[in-house]
Amino acid sequence: MASGSGAKNDFRRKWDKDEYEELAQKRLTEEREKKDGKPFPPVKRELLRHRDYKVDLESKLGKTIVITKTTPQAEMGGYYCNVCDCVVKDSINFLDHINGKKHQRNLGMSMRVERSSLDQVKKRFEANKKKIEEKQKEYDFEERMKELREEEEKAKAYKKEKQKEKKRKADEDLNFEEDDEMAAVMGFSGFGSSKKGH
Repeated sequence: MASGSGAKNDFRRKWDKDEYEELAQKRLTEEREKKDGKPFPPVKRELLRHRDYKVDLESKLGKTIVITKTTPQAEMGGYYCNVCDCVVKDSINFLDHINGKKHQRNLGMSMRVERSSLDQVKKRFEANKKKIEEKQKEYDFEERMKELREEEEKAKAYKKEKQKEKKRKADEDLNFEEDDEMAAVMGFSGFGSSKKGH
């Protein structure tokens, strides 16, 4: 009874592969007819560029937050990316995420970088050179001399303090040795415990 009824009571649905292949082909032809046989134009994305903001990794450092079931995702533990609407648990993975392909695509950028021309490179070198020259102009000789004098005074004060401390320790050691000599002269061999041995 069990062996004969196994094939008859098979309630699994049987899929007709040919029928579903026909349906898939029909759907593809309908989609082609809708777009008039022309392929969709590729999405044009911007080239990769520098971030114009500083990534905030330290604001939540060392803080404790109570998280409940009703806490919004942006305030959950970890770093929240509002572009991709996801939470990343640590700073290294967050940096990997914001530099990654998925995040850049959501920002509308491709991972390609604009090639710099020779003129752009020369301009960048000139700009960096000007920055360095401005910093050197700001460097004041008198101010530097004043800083050096202050450092020397601090070093001298530190040395004096160390010498005083050494002198103090030497005096204490000398007094302790004198006390030992005095105790030996008086017949004391040292300070023992107050317990008597049996």
